[in-house]
Amino acid sequence: MMWPLIRQIAKVGIVTEKPPVAQEMASAKRIHDEILKILGRALTIREVDAGSCNGCELELNALGNVYYNLEGLGIKFVASPRHADMLLVTGPVSRSMSHALAVTNEAMPDPKIVVAVGDCAINGGIFGTSYASLGGVSKALKVDLTIPGCPPEPIVILEGILTAVRYRLRPRTGEK
Repeated sequence: MMWPLIRQIAKVGIVTEKPPVAQEMASAKRIHDEILKILGRALTIREVDAGSCNGCELELNALGNVYYNLEGLGIKFVASPRHADMLLVTGPVSRSMSHALAVTNEAMPDPKIVVAVGDCAINGGIFGTSYASLGGVSKALKVDLTIPGCPPEPIVILEGILTAVRYRLRPRTGEK
């Protein structure tokens, strides 16, 4: 049983993704510097899967690998919404998760940022609206920013996080 698999590996080789280019790494460093400039401290994020296929969660997990090094950028995922600056929501909001999502949002201190990650969180995606799904996150909460994609790439998510912080928490000095 193992021999066909071993032959396949010998014939094709081990297929992996290419590492991010240096431009993506420089972009990650720029994002880190700008978040520290705006917040003056680390950014803490509470992530809630409201009913997704887990594709977006895989990309969010990729942010923690050595290429993107989210923790090294000063961005941390936290277990408690009471410690979070940002709420990242993935997937369409299932009817059974709508209350939990609202409670999580209420528990966050102000100013809070709500970001919908992925097409399903934006408009219901392939799941749409049904007896079990409300559709996009905006039907349950006020959303500050959407990050499109099915699923969005890690660097796109990182750029989206920076955009949300930049426009929601910028100093109120009259700048546009």
